[in-house]
Amino acid sequence: MDSIFHRISVRKYADKPVEKEKIMQILKAGMQAPSACNQQPWEFYVVTDKKKIQELASVTPYSGCAGGAPVILVPVYRTEGLIRADFAQIDLSICQQNIWLETDSLSLGGVWIGIAPIADRMKAVHDILNLPENVAVFSLFPLGYPAESRPQEDRFHPERIHFIGE
Repeated sequence: MDSIFHRISVRKYADKPVEKEKIMQILKAGMQAPSACNQQPWEFYVVTDKKKIQELASVTPYSGCAGGAPVILVPVYRTEGLIRADFAQIDLSICQQNIWLETDSLSLGGVWIGIAPIADRMKAVHDILNLPENVAVFSLFPLGYPAESRPQEDRFHPERIHFIGE
């Protein structure tokens, strides 16, 4: 649970590769997420190709920091054969949070770059990676060993909590 109170958005990375074992552990954590009707709509593309990383870094006005990452995880969701396709992006959000928390627990850092539901961004990533037609891009998650450190801000606001009952 420490990662919940430690995790920050890391946008600068050390020039050091991430071990495959750590990547697999991060993705295993992602796959442990609950999903609507247990549909588990996720699949993952692990990008380490420097040219592809640079292309992905230009997809949004906010993705430039991805250019310095040694790895970009690209979570996607299947668009066919789902029981509750309307919940796929929610399922991927939970999955993405697990990925981020496990990344932090392994002394790595990353940042969630929103792609879905913006159609032109989803298409751009889809085209750059030449993905199969039956998947839709959810996000980009550049990760690596942090080249920056700072404390997490306290986001607890008790005035936003409302009890109803006696």
